[in-house]
Amino acid sequence: MKRTALRSGRGAFLLLAPALLVYLAFVVVPYLTSAWYSLFDWDGVGDSTWVGFANYVRVFTDPTQFAAILHAIGLIFFFSVLPIVFGLVLTATITSSRRGSWTVTRTIIFLPQVLPLVAVGVAWKWIYAQEGLVNQFLGLVGLGDLGRAWLGDATLAFPAVGIVGTWVSTGLCMVLFLSGVQKIDTGLYEAVRLDGGGRIREFFTVTLPGLRGEISVAATVTVISALASFDVVYVMTRGGPGTATIVPGVEIYNLAFSYNQVGQASALAIVLSILVYIIVLAINLASRERTR
Repeated sequence: MKRTALRSGRGAFLLLAPALLVYLAFVVVPYLTSAWYSLFDWDGVGDSTWVGFANYVRVFTDPTQFAAILHAIGLIFFFSVLPIVFGLVLTATITSSRRGSWTVTRTIIFLPQVLPLVAVGVAWKWIYAQEGLVNQFLGLVGLGDLGRAWLGDATLAFPAVGIVGTWVSTGLCMVLFLSGVQKIDTGLYEAVRLDGGGRIREFFTVTLPGLRGEISVAATVTVISALASFDVVYVMTRGGPGTATIVPGVEIYNLAFSYNQVGQASALAIVLSILVYIIVLAINLASRERTR
């Protein structure tokens, strides 16, 4: 028995070894290297100077870097909260309707998820432009005075970028929830109807509790997308106007490749990764407590 267990253990290790080596080479080693770089003042080429945790202190004291972290947290509302809410509403609407036309609608809603984010950013940059579709529509309905260069407005640029994240993530959440609805026992819905409950009661007493696992997955994926956002923000605004839309991904890029502050960029990247771990862990713990 012991020999059999040892052989099976060795076999499992040999099977996992290639994947483990790839993970170590492309994830663990680069992460540890970044953590080491974060302790130095280094331009990426010349000599480095040991500064300890000074770079980390600067992350929270430098207005631009701290604003980037706050903006990343703020994007969770647009990239995660709103898509989950809209995905649940769409799921409830689709599952309660027998219309076959929803197949086309679902495809259209999910389409942004498969588009390259760079292309999405370019398209929405045109839409928000002074002569873009948003201002043209406002002119058609008699609200032309409200038109502006949306991405150039320090107040409205951030929610304008956030709306793009909502548009992209809603389809993913909807598909996850629709797949989760398939495993819910239809007898539960019949019990609610026999008890005199309507669609709203069905949603809150059957659908929503039955989708806790899918909601947790959707929250995890979309929160990571929000905190690690780079493509859309960089293409649309590059963090401007000023620092109105700056996010950690863009600031890390600027620090490393524009200002040659590799150590500071590494410190911000490590802080961002820790923030992602904490929030994802909180989501997983909350979902486990609810399922008990």
